[in-house]
Amino acid sequence: MNERLVRVSVAVPLYAQFDYLVPQAQKIAAGSRVRVPFGVGHVIGVVTAIDVTADCPTDKLKRIDAVLDSAPLLSADHLAFMRWVASYYHHPPGEVLFAALPLRLRKSENALKVGEAAWQLTEAGLAQAPESLRRAPRQAEILVWMAEQADAAAPKSLLKTALPNSDSVLRALHAKSWLREIDLPPRADKALSRPRGLALNPAQRRALDAVDADFGSFQVSLLDGVTGSGKTEVYLQLTVSALAKDRSVLILVPEISLTPQLFQRFRARLGDTVRVQHSGLSDNEREQVWQRIRLGLSRVLLGTRSAIFNPVPDLGLVIVDEEHDPSFKQTEGFRYSARDLAIVRAKRAACPVVLGSATPSLESLRNVDAGRYRHLRLDERAGGALSPAVDLLNIRGQPLSCGLSEPLLKKIGSTLANGEQVMVFLNRRGYAPVLSCFSCGWVSDCPSCDARQTLHRASGVLWCHHCGAQRRVPSRCLDCGADDLHPLGQGTEQLEDFLAERFADVPLIRIDRDATARKGSLQRQLERLNEPGPALLVGTQMLAKGHHFPRVTLVGVVDADGGLFSADFRATERMAQLLVQVAGRAGRGDRPGHVLIQTRYPDHPLLLTLVREGYRAFAQQALRERAAASMPPYSHQALLRADARHMEDAERFLDQVAAWASEGARQGVEIWGPVPAPMARRAGRHRAHLLFQSPRRDRLHALLDGLPAYAAGLSNVRRIRWALDVDPIDLY
Repeated sequence: MNERLVRVSVAVPLYAQFDYLVPQAQKIAAGSRVRVPFGVGHVIGVVTAIDVTADCPTDKLKRIDAVLDSAPLLSADHLAFMRWVASYYHHPPGEVLFAALPLRLRKSENALKVGEAAWQLTEAGLAQAPESLRRAPRQAEILVWMAEQADAAAPKSLLKTALPNSDSVLRALHAKSWLREIDLPPRADKALSRPRGLALNPAQRRALDAVDADFGSFQVSLLDGVTGSGKTEVYLQLTVSALAKDRSVLILVPEISLTPQLFQRFRARLGDTVRVQHSGLSDNEREQVWQRIRLGLSRVLLGTRSAIFNPVPDLGLVIVDEEHDPSFKQTEGFRYSARDLAIVRAKRAACPVVLGSATPSLESLRNVDAGRYRHLRLDERAGGALSPAVDLLNIRGQPLSCGLSEPLLKKIGSTLANGEQVMVFLNRRGYAPVLSCFSCGWVSDCPSCDARQTLHRASGVLWCHHCGAQRRVPSRCLDCGADDLHPLGQGTEQLEDFLAERFADVPLIRIDRDATARKGSLQRQLERLNEPGPALLVGTQMLAKGHHFPRVTLVGVVDADGGLFSADFRATERMAQLLVQVAGRAGRGDRPGHVLIQTRYPDHPLLLTLVREGYRAFAQQALRERAAASMPPYSHQALLRADARHMEDAERFLDQVAAWASEGARQGVEIWGPVPAPMARRAGRHRAHLLFQSPRRDRLHALLDGLPAYAAGLSNVRRIRWALDVDPIDLY
């Protein structure tokens, strides 16, 4: 026979792989990309197995068009990992496998060369004295930075991360012939030979020594450290230790907003071998980073959740910072948890994994109690800083000015008068959550969702934060025509206007998704906080995640009650985590911090426990409640979501699945529903849920194994969209 069979995965929502013929003499390996005929067209696929046995006569099989890679892009071990991921999450294997490739390689047949586009100082540029550029400080900064690099050259992607918002300055230097564009040949990055670290306190030293002893074996460590306790320094010194052993390191962070600050600390300590990956990079830049990490040319990868799928050879350490953060869970399409997969990757690589947080998830604390994770605690702030004092402000029945009580406003004024900085936290962007007509009662309902459109006054739009639908703010009521429209409630935009007027002589910085939408804007805003003198900082949860504000001494929380009475059983956990993280921004320098939390329920037992006894006492109380109710982490869940143009179609589909699951008589799996989703209509489609729960993970997955095939065969499946969410983090 002059041909052999290969198995190929393509990025389609089908629970199958496909066999193709290839000439016997054709050089081909598992992990390589191929172009194959598929349906009426041609697509890119990834070879997953060679010399397989076909399930149908070979004369019915098609032939591959071309082999696109001379060497496999994915190793056999990485293919096995991705197969495990597809099996665990019960997701189409082709879509899972393609998550391991950068976007360009999924669509373009030609891989980029590994050498990087770069800037290099010319002789004229090297001859320039920075002192001569006093009127152009950004140009001087870049010249100094470039001169410190090897061969006075640096990849463009590195410059973009290390010196954000510098494109126009680079072009100006190029126009002066002080910079030239070059292509750097592929070369391994070098870590700094003697990276100097900060002195560790005894708790940090114990944590470092414990994990350092684990190198070469699998161990999960929960680094449970109060805010400001120096977890990042422990990460840095562990990374130094891994690099000294010629091992690579994977570091996951929850949000893109955290990467510049953390990247700069790692790059300053470890040099060029640190690479960053997130959605803020171009497709070409992401592919360059992916290739350098895959080939072992760079040894430290710092990225958001999708970085978990990067091939990382010689993996010696995995770090997940802010492990409690829900951003590690993908909530659309392929619904995976990067935190959970980080543990799987570390186990497969036989290396330690560190989960760091000041507010560990209840799942991680439960694993500590069960002996599966080691608990490493950092109970004191690094550098001698004291934990902030936390007080509740009872605003029940009190008059409020733009949602702010008079005691909080007075405290803000006195703090600013002392030359200190203040952070005001409100986890609601926009100007107001609702626009209403006082004449007839009309409210700004979203036409496509069971939600309200938020007023964004600066841009003049009503905006649904669930489906993205926008419309211009009407000048008159859309129902009665009255000129009597008024905003209800507060958002950060309104809070900014009020505080800017109340404290007009103090710089005010707003940080939320709207104010930092432009590239580099977040970094520029954060840099303003380093300027001397008082400042007011207003923002959403973007402020709570890992930022270091050493001159902030007062934090005011405007509305702490949202999570106390939610239908979501995880709401109180997230509320507590957010409050503790926000409070942790205060008093990180040499001045004591103070946190004031406004609430209408100052006697709520969970809130009192959190404020008086701390997060750990709160978590233990919450775990007892979860155990009594047999809710996660004391059980395991999977949520089948369905949506359709008509609710009856979604519910009929789920009814059939529920009947199939019940007929299987699978012991130990509860089936709840189907029921309409808490937000039953979103983006014009009606949504319903079916929940599976079991105290045993193996029994739950035994049921789920057959669900995709059964669901795909139902007669009405074409009228609905459905998705299976294993280990859901919300039920919305």
